[in-house]
Amino acid sequence: MRWKGHRQSSNVEDRRGKGARLASGGGKMSVVTVVIVIVISVVTGKNPIELFQMVGGSNQGSSPSQNSAPVAQRSAAEKELAEFAKTILASTEDAWHAEFKRRGSNYPAAGMVIFEGNVQSACGVNSERTGPFYCPGDNKMYLALGFFRQLQQMGAPGDFAQAYVIAHEVGHHMQNILGTEKKMRQMQRQDPANKNKYLVMLELQADCYAGVWANLAQQQKNWLDDGDVEEGLQAAASIGDDTLQKNAGRRVDVESFTHGSSQQRVKWLRQGMRTGDISQCNTFGN
Repeated sequence: MRWKGHRQSSNVEDRRGKGARLASGGGKMSVVTVVIVIVISVVTGKNPIELFQMVGGSNQGSSPSQNSAPVAQRSAAEKELAEFAKTILASTEDAWHAEFKRRGSNYPAAGMVIFEGNVQSACGVNSERTGPFYCPGDNKMYLALGFFRQLQQMGAPGDFAQAYVIAHEVGHHMQNILGTEKKMRQMQRQDPANKNKYLVMLELQADCYAGVWANLAQQQKNWLDDGDVEEGLQAAASIGDDTLQKNAGRRVDVESFTHGSSQQRVKWLRQGMRTGDISQCNTFGN
């Protein structure tokens, strides 16, 4: 991708070196807290010492303290990855602003938090080991740049593969502002036996939206090189649930899928790329 020189998003918060961590020790509990813990211990039969430790940790750590250690000097490669992420986020803003305007509405842009270690979001504390994620509670996607190295190890190298991951998370933002995410949760509550099936539909739609972004961004910027599309499709194939299960030495269990098979992910990413039309991304009806 010829991404250098393009606009970078200002909707990015860099929390590297400020990883969320639970504070420990030192704090005093109120009398009310002590009484509540004792009551819970009596009712549940749990060890009160363990409960006091849990409450003490939550009282001091529910709003994780920020590590005040100085930020390590970043390598040129890390700086470039951060610039890349900001540029891709900006391109999603440009693409979706234009598309929403064409449809007669406004696009409220997603935020991005770059982090390492653990991070606090409106959805709780998450580790970078969970991979990139979007939190509908604060309209932000959370990205540890180290995931891009993992992506390469999983057989999905290249900058467009990395861009696809960002665009997929922004696809979840689209689902949030369009109300799809909320409807999916309602479907899960009404039909809990098929909870994973509805989650897969949501993930596949985010893949399709990522493909639509790729189509729209290419029209705006003409920045794709030969082989970029193949990188994105290879990334989609590499992180399909069946492929991940096989690579982990496990049997393929369709019932446990949460993101879709490699074939499904490639299909819907390609659908978005080919059509450039979000109305063609109805994974819930196909």
